[in-house]
Amino acid sequence: MSTGNTITVIGNVTRDPELRFTSSGQATVTFGLAVNRRWQNKQNQEWEEATSYFDVVCWREMAENVAETLQRGARAIVTGRLEQRSWETQEGDKRSKIEIVADEVGPSLRWATAQVAKNERRGPGEPVPARSSAPAGAAKNNYAGDFGDEEPF
Repeated sequence: MSTGNTITVIGNVTRDPELRFTSSGQATVTFGLAVNRRWQNKQNQEWEEATSYFDVVCWREMAENVAETLQRGARAIVTGRLEQRSWETQEGDKRSKIEIVADEVGPSLRWATAQVAKNERRGPGEPVPARSSAPAGAAKNNYAGDFGDEEPF
C-alpha cells in the first residue's frame, strides 16, 4: 500500500460487480459505490444530504472474490488508492476518470451478517476452487491473502 494516497469509503454497491479477464488471463472486476453524507444545516436546523459516486477496480483473486460475494444494494467497505485513468474515444475526444483501485474490500456488518469462507492458496494461473454455497440470505466474504505461516484469523 502506498502512503499519502489511501482512501477508505463505506457505501452501497450501485451495480453488480462486472468480472472480466485481461488478454493475459488476469481477473479484474469493476463496480460502483454510492457514499452518502448527511449533516444538519446550522442555519435552518434541517437535515441535508449528498451522495458521491465512485468506480472501484479490483484485481486478481480479490476481483473473483468480489464478483462472487457482492451484489447491487450490498453495503461494502473499500480501502485503496485513487488513480486517474485517461483514454481517447473513437471520435478523438480525450476522457479521464478517477477510480478507486482497491487494496481491500469487505461487506459492512453494521446492518448485515456475513459468512466467511477462507480460500485455499493457489499459484498464479491456477483455477479458482469451487466453493460451497452459503445458507439462504447469508452474504459470503472470501479472502485470499499471503500470510506466510501466520493465520489471518
